Amino acid sequence: MTSNDIGPTRSIRIRAARTHNLRGIDIDVPRGRLVVFAGVSGSGKSSLVFDTIAAEAGYQLNETYPPFVRNRLPRWSRPQVDSIDGLSPVVVIDQKRLGGNARSTVGTITDVYTYLRLLFSRVSEPFVGESNHFSFNDPAGMCPTCAGLGETLATDVDRVLDLDKSLEQGAILLPGFGHGQYWYRQYADIGSFDPATPLREWAPEERTALLYGGTAAARLGTRPPKDYEGVVERFERIYLHTSDEMSERKQAVVHRFTHAESCRDCGGDRLNKAARTARVLGHTIVELGYTEVGELADIVTGVREPSVAPVVAALRERLVALTTIGLGYLTLSRPTLTLSGGESQRIKTVRHLGSSLTEMLYVFDEPTIGLHPHDVRSMTALLKQLRDKGNAVLVVEHDPDVMQIADQIVEIGPGAGTDGGRVVFQGDFAELLHADTPTGRGLRGHRAPRPPRTATGKIRIENATRNNLTGLDVDIPTGVLTVLTGVAGSGKSSLAAELAAQHPATVVDQRPVSTNRRSTPITYTGIAPAIRKLFARNNAVPAALFSANSAGACPVCKGLGVIYTDLAFMDGQEIVCETCGGRRFTDEVLGYRVDGLSIADIDDLTVDEAMRRLTTPSITAALGHIADVGLGYLRLGQSLTTLSGGECQRLKIARELAARAEHTLYILDEPTTGLHLSDIDTLLGVLDSLVGKGDTVVVIEHNLEVIRRADRVIDLGPGPGRHGGRLIYEGTPEQLAACKESATGHALREMMR
Repeated sequence: MTSNDIGPTRSIRIRAARTHNLRGIDIDVPRGRLVVFAGVSGSGKSSLVFDTIAAEAGYQLNETYPPFVRNRLPRWSRPQVDSIDGLSPVVVIDQKRLGGNARSTVGTITDVYTYLRLLFSRVSEPFVGESNHFSFNDPAGMCPTCAGLGETLATDVDRVLDLDKSLEQGAILLPGFGHGQYWYRQYADIGSFDPATPLREWAPEERTALLYGGTAAARLGTRPPKDYEGVVERFERIYLHTSDEMSERKQAVVHRFTHAESCRDCGGDRLNKAARTARVLGHTIVELGYTEVGELADIVTGVREPSVAPVVAALRERLVALTTIGLGYLTLSRPTLTLSGGESQRIKTVRHLGSSLTEMLYVFDEPTIGLHPHDVRSMTALLKQLRDKGNAVLVVEHDPDVMQIADQIVEIGPGAGTDGGRVVFQGDFAELLHADTPTGRGLRGHRAPRPPRTATGKIRIENATRNNLTGLDVDIPTGVLTVLTGVAGSGKSSLAAELAAQHPATVVDQRPVSTNRRSTPITYTGIAPAIRKLFARNNAVPAALFSANSAGACPVCKGLGVIYTDLAFMDGQEIVCETCGGRRFTDEVLGYRVDGLSIADIDDLTVDEAMRRLTTPSITAALGHIADVGLGYLRLGQSLTTLSGGECQRLKIARELAARAEHTLYILDEPTTGLHLSDIDTLLGVLDSLVGKGDTVVVIEHNLEVIRRADRVIDLGPGPGRHGGRLIYEGTPEQLAACKESATGHALREMMR
């Protein structure tokens, strides 16, 4: 079935969409088609696709369930819009990391391990039992020592004792062991130890007796009481061998004085002995769990028993889908907590490929993030596959290769923040190439690369063996921009991790900058005191009035701007405070002005606007660094929890620009994530400015424009996982384009044609 067989084109009809910066947009988005939404960062793409279309679809679907069920479903806030018609149930496939806990792996999250367990429960030798006997999350299969976690907590003895102190001086660093405290008296007052002598001067046997008791304690000159416990024994009994739920204080103590180590019984394999020894085709389930997905797909086809043919078919289908989408280098045992946002998104995509549902609404957030140009074609094929099943597929994307296969492209803009929020283009790729819009101009223009800069020296990575690296020795040139390239899973991140481990470096990744909803650009840059002082000085009143946590706060909502009511099994109700109208301050405070702005108006300013209207040098200097990295569209009061991974990374770069004091080695992980074509020049300008100050910049990147304008490229591969980890090429981008073995070189040649 193709998109042309779906029948008459119908539309999602949106009228007067006003969510965030959208300016009353009226638009008809065709159903049963693959539609890409483009535009500069902050233009309003996500506001239209996620916060309007997906939010309304999700909200209406949730309303069909009773309150008790709704409370356990994802929360959707209704968008500001006059009307939306033509919606269907929505599936949002975003970049949020899969997360989970220590028990969650690639195998469990994709259900592949479930099929593998079923296979072993039927045909393994010797017979062990049902499929739950191969589960490390079930008592029937888990290792009893580590409870299926693969590791146990052990006391970090080096952190427990300060050998340069005596017992009287606090040599035992655990809580409750200070001089005169209860646990202290169990050791200092029993006559077996000298409380006044530093522990370093004790005999080794005495320190062993102090820590572990047992036979060492029995051999002391003055034997301890019969109920004597060593310090480590007592600590582990109280903190580790308890079934009680630990308080935050106890958790902090455990984190400080313990470390994780591989389970002594299962060796980290998580399963009990019976499950670890059963075999299929000569392999244990543990061995297959550590086998790369691409190789595992070939292995399982060797199982010929007719009774399990459906299991083998379903298992192989999922393994092949993971390989097709560029994740063949993963293993089923890989913890989901270690997956990147792009890897998480691709796994979510695979979970929907086998669905028989049609007329669904699939919404993707930049699905090519983390993908090498060589692998983008696989992703676009999956997007078309979902469309051809009769679904509407909406994609927020900057990648031209995705735009090229779209049935329609909608560009929101023309600028960011208050300069965006309008539909500036709607049509196909051929029309966009000639459009006078930021995306159209970005597709047409490529700045000529400058000659490579000369390195000031080099730093060496020696014998890099992390993950799939094959004992690499690599020289990183200093004082220039070096890009690490290669397909996903080739070893780029592993090589960067080795660089950071062997040399002092500032690593700027895409992890969230804050988990606190109250964290904003104002708090992140530390300009709040300067803003309060500015208002106080201009109005001759105390600065404390302009803090939402102090004297000027609305007395009803306590400066929150909202009142929250817990409604038990129903959704909690959060309503705007009627007293302050959500403005957080008293009427008196809101009457004080700077350049016509109240203190509440400051939150609504973008960074660019604030630099024009708040002229205090300390404020403009701090905000200037944010503008320099292309984030001038952020509102000062915007929660940092709403930022994408790429925005978080650029915000960290801004902080580094503000705080830097000496020449530094910077390592950046895909800084073009979430960047529009027109913003890449801005990013490269920031990186060039760091290099211009004498810094060394190393970037992990797939973007061909960044690779093309690097001073040096280090290409890894040739493939992912065990097929990678080798040094394919070192040199200039132009020379890389001629390298026949490199997938990156092939992509560069295609770009330069």
